[in-house]
Amino acid sequence: MNNMTAKVSCFARAYHYKNNKNWIFKDEIAGQLLGDKEYETIAEYMTNGIQFFVPEFEGSKEDALKVIVDNQLSPTVLGRSAFAERHLLNEVKLGCTQYVLFAAGYDTFAFRKAVSDLKVFELDLPEMIFDKKQRMEQYGLSCKTDDYFIPCNLADKAWQNLLHTHGFENDKKSFGSLLGLSYYLDKKDFASLISGIADIWKEGSAICFDYPFKDGSNQVNKNEQLAGAAGEQMKAKYSYEEIERLLSKYGFLIFEHLNEAEMTKQYFETYNDLQQSRMKAPKGTNYVFAVKR
Repeated sequence: MNNMTAKVSCFARAYHYKNNKNWIFKDEIAGQLLGDKEYETIAEYMTNGIQFFVPEFEGSKEDALKVIVDNQLSPTVLGRSAFAERHLLNEVKLGCTQYVLFAAGYDTFAFRKAVSDLKVFELDLPEMIFDKKQRMEQYGLSCKTDDYFIPCNLADKAWQNLLHTHGFENDKKSFGSLLGLSYYLDKKDFASLISGIADIWKEGSAICFDYPFKDGSNQVNKNEQLAGAAGEQMKAKYSYEEIERLLSKYGFLIFEHLNEAEMTKQYFETYNDLQQSRMKAPKGTNYVFAVKR
């Protein structure tokens, strides 16, 4: 399947919404955007791979899928989505009027939230943008917030001009989401992207992202194998010191940095208190909220 990693992330959000009454991250649109047929295809694909995830597993197909989603797929996707949107909505209260999603994938923020005076810019590869817009038309989805789709390659700084062409203004406070990007860009390209953002970000504007920590776990290693099987090889891991130096070089100050234990406590604890099964943030992944100074 094309855009497999983005589709699996969308599936994880859809499954979590469909199978719970309390949510770590509530995305009631993900399932509609993915479509029933593709949802079932991914569910079957994952269920058939239970021996890869849990070799000793015994149980029903439904139980197998829940084990895979709750332990392998959802923790990364739900945690970072909740982290990003909490900071975004707080930044909106502080005057942010531009939300830029780098490698937007099948993000559904603009379909779920009606935020006055907020422009949403979704940047991704042309084939990803084309597919998403087709799905919107096919499933009758429309944006509640002003949304601009921008096909581009983030490894090429031409994305800056395209962003301005679609109405981005340098003198307005902005918030950027770079979720999942640090895994798939090599360190030089990720630094170039941060540099490019710094060039057009107004002082006080912010970014957030997750990154793979150098001391990764078996869970992270399995995600790397899944990404490789989908033709999307993970290319980099970082220490905290590397991330801090990189951000500082381009004028960003880290305001919040969470490891897996801190993420679990802040974003998963309430859900876990209400569920029979528990979920925790993945080991080997850290989360950053940084502000341009």
